[in-house]
Amino acid sequence: MVDEMPEMKLRAIGVVRNGLDTPPTPRSDWEKVTSEIVIDGSLNEALDGIEEFSHLVVLFWMHRLREGDTPLKQRPMGNLDRPLKGLFALRTPNRPNPVGKTTVRLLERKGNILKVKGLDALDGSPVIDIKPYMPGYDAAADATVPAWIAN
Repeated sequence: MVDEMPEMKLRAIGVVRNGLDTPPTPRSDWEKVTSEIVIDGSLNEALDGIEEFSHLVVLFWMHRLREGDTPLKQRPMGNLDRPLKGLFALRTPNRPNPVGKTTVRLLERKGNILKVKGLDALDGSPVIDIKPYMPGYDAAADATVPAWIAN
C-alpha cells in the first residue's frame, strides 16, 4: 500500500487556439470545431512525420475548471435519471487531475502549428502530449460497456 503519492511535474508542450471561451451547445458540436495547437517552437523537430497520420490523440489540461472538492460519485452526463457511478467509471471533466483526452482529425501541419478538427478544449488549454492515433493500439475490438451508457 502506498502511503504517500509521488509528486509529478508536467510542462505544457503547446496551447490550444480556437477562440472558444465556453463549450459549444450541444456538446456534439465539438466535432465541428477547428482548432490550432501551437507547439513550443523548441519541440518543432518532434513533430516530424506527424503529418503522415490522419488522426492524433491529444492530452490537455482542462485549465478553466474550478478547483475544489471533486465528488467521488457522480451521475453520468449530470443526468438525474442515471445511477451514481464512481468518477473513474465516467468521462466527467470533474476529476482529481483535469486531464482531457480527445482523438482529433489532423487537417494540416505548418511548422509548429497543428490544425485539427474535433478537439474539445477551450482556447488557451495547455497541451500535455500528442500521440499518433494507431487503430491497433487505440481501439479494442472486444471492448464492452455497461448498459447504463446506452440509456
